[in-house]
Amino acid sequence: MDKRIDLIINNLKEVYDPEIPVNIYDLGLIYNVDVDEKNNANIVMTLTAPGCPVVDILMDDVTAATRAVEGIENVNIDLTFDPPWDKSMMSEEARLELGFF
Repeated sequence: MDKRIDLIINNLKEVYDPEIPVNIYDLGLIYNVDVDEKNNANIVMTLTAPGCPVVDILMDDVTAATRAVEGIENVNIDLTFDPPWDKSMMSEEARLELGFF
């Protein structure tokens, strides 16, 4: 596995939805992270709801966090709602932090 993927994931753990005090990775919003042979980062992600009012902020933050990794030329984000996000996608740590047991 490309070590840049781990670095991107670490950076994404610093990106927070302004409305939820959990990072977007542990929240389960990141479905896939990949880096291709042309040094393009490809991220598949979702939102907690299709009408999320902070979508532009999150997309900008994900792009910036990914570009911060040395060697990444471009960032492509595929925003999907299939499968739709639900609370079961959160990490155990996130569920504990938000009080979901």
